[in-house]
Amino acid sequence: MKLIRYLHNLQPAHRGGVLTIGNFDGIHLGHQAMLAMLRDLAERRDTHSILMSFRPLPHEYFRPQDTPSRLMNLREKINALRAIEHSPDYLLLSKFDDALASLSAEDFINSILVEQLAVKAVVVGDDFRFGAGRRGDMTLLREAGDKYGFEVVALSTHKVDNMRVSSTRIREALLQDDLEAAQRMLGRPYAIEGRVAHGDKRGRTIGFPTANIHLHRPATALDGVYAVQLHTGNAADGWVNGIANIGKRPTVNGTRKQLEVHLFDFDRDIYGRHVCIRFLHKVRDEKKFESFEALKQQIQQDCEMTKRYFQQRADAPQ
Repeated sequence: MKLIRYLHNLQPAHRGGVLTIGNFDGIHLGHQAMLAMLRDLAERRDTHSILMSFRPLPHEYFRPQDTPSRLMNLREKINALRAIEHSPDYLLLSKFDDALASLSAEDFINSILVEQLAVKAVVVGDDFRFGAGRRGDMTLLREAGDKYGFEVVALSTHKVDNMRVSSTRIREALLQDDLEAAQRMLGRPYAIEGRVAHGDKRGRTIGFPTANIHLHRPATALDGVYAVQLHTGNAADGWVNGIANIGKRPTVNGTRKQLEVHLFDFDRDIYGRHVCIRFLHKVRDEKKFESFEALKQQIQQDCEMTKRYFQQRADAPQ
């Protein structure tokens, strides 16, 4: 999959493909079904497939001070798309700004779908809305397809446990600490990626050194202490068990949310590495302690509890 950064970088070779459009936040099972259909249609038409997404996401543009938490940042989205079986040929990143937000549905079709991309087909969900004021719908899109000669394919809602899969539902599951429900909708454990940076090294002073990972997203649905597994990017290391805190660290009067991971039985230097942390089980909420000694005692209990969780997981029938 190749990345096209913004519409002004479109080339003649990008014309004549099949296209899907959306935020694709999370790359959940519904998104994967959409991309499988996109890939199949592209192969049948002997052309390329394009996923058009946005930066920032539309809800972040319209509600910058009250934006819902994002499931993944751009790098995570790119990595997730490249990892799935039906990855698109191109990810077209479109800048969501005043000009795009004010573009009518008709102008969106004429300017982008027809003039710039010359699409052969468009694959979208059956509830797809687009254009200024979200006035564009499937009826308008099908009428345009008939007029300009492109096919419109609607994918019905993807369900898990008889409920619609959506980024919003996954976000709600994470906020409610239902990691299992989020995993069922994602098709994999929820994960966060980031680069390991130097922190204040307070954890070392109480015997629990941590890898500090910058979140690089406006907000996250997770908060508290979790049983996690971390992948260093080195296949030989595999997934390393550990415990993570994601929050503002109230005991040291922190103000910025960050992710800290303490790994069990692992002592290699991973500073500067881009790592992946998957969240498996909520241990407890974050809270403020009266002293570092009280914090240390709680972390010891948390680690013991988390190690028991991993032991039970290893002993469970496969």
